[in-house]
Amino acid sequence: MCLETEGAFTIQTARNELEDIEIELFLEGIYRHYGFDFRNYTKSTIRRRIWHRIQAEGLSTISGLQEKVLHNEQMMDKLFSDFTIHVTEMFRDPHFFETFRTRAVPFLKSLPFIRVWHAGCSTGEEVYSMAILLYEEDLLGKTRIYATDLNDAVLKRAKTGKFPLNKMKAYTSNYLRAGGKRAFSEYYTVEGDFAHFHPFLTDHVVFAQHNLATDHSFNEFQVIICRNVLIYFNSVLQARVLRLFCESLSGGGILGLGNKETISHYGDCYEVIDSAERLYRKIRE
Repeated sequence: MCLETEGAFTIQTARNELEDIEIELFLEGIYRHYGFDFRNYTKSTIRRRIWHRIQAEGLSTISGLQEKVLHNEQMMDKLFSDFTIHVTEMFRDPHFFETFRTRAVPFLKSLPFIRVWHAGCSTGEEVYSMAILLYEEDLLGKTRIYATDLNDAVLKRAKTGKFPLNKMKAYTSNYLRAGGKRAFSEYYTVEGDFAHFHPFLTDHVVFAQHNLATDHSFNEFQVIICRNVLIYFNSVLQARVLRLFCESLSGGGILGLGNKETISHYGDCYEVIDSAERLYRKIRE
């Protein structure tokens, strides 16, 4: 390596280290001032979303954004929205729901009562999907679904049961591929540009704010669904959340993760139901 290249490398390394310090201080400040803990989210995700907000606000440094966020709650609201990712759809990854129907439902039918925790439920599409599946399997009447998310704004949207009408074609396709037993349109009415899902689907749903990074278990569950959330956490936070899930599941309880997520540190707590669809059964504490 020539001296010029080595010098450029050293300068870039120093800049990266300084940026890491700025991000660490920034996240610590948010936690201390607002109580939101993003300190163990993956660095790449947080870095991208911080710089997105910096550019959107016409700023040039992380420290400049930190000053605005710590002194302006509206700016924190914008950043909070940037940090909390909401990529979801009804019957997302249809084969997961088909596998759940064939592999998990028989166990659930043997239970007198079922508690389901949808952790990181976002705007609720998968909550309504699960409610429909359980209804078709004659299980919804003995089920209570707890739908939680860090972001209270998306929970309010989820409670309305209204989703864009232009997405119903794709959602119908997902539903049929997931083993749906009826006409999907039976579950909603059309109101302008929105599909409004029937209220009976949420008669057994409790929407509540919950922070996987800091909050504890609040019940014992027979099913926990947390799909495509852990991928945004570093190994420390992933371990915390997986421990929380293991402690929260009853014996024989079902855990469903996203297709890029694994039980890693807590593998001895579970047996595999379906490795491709990341479905697991709790076998020990």
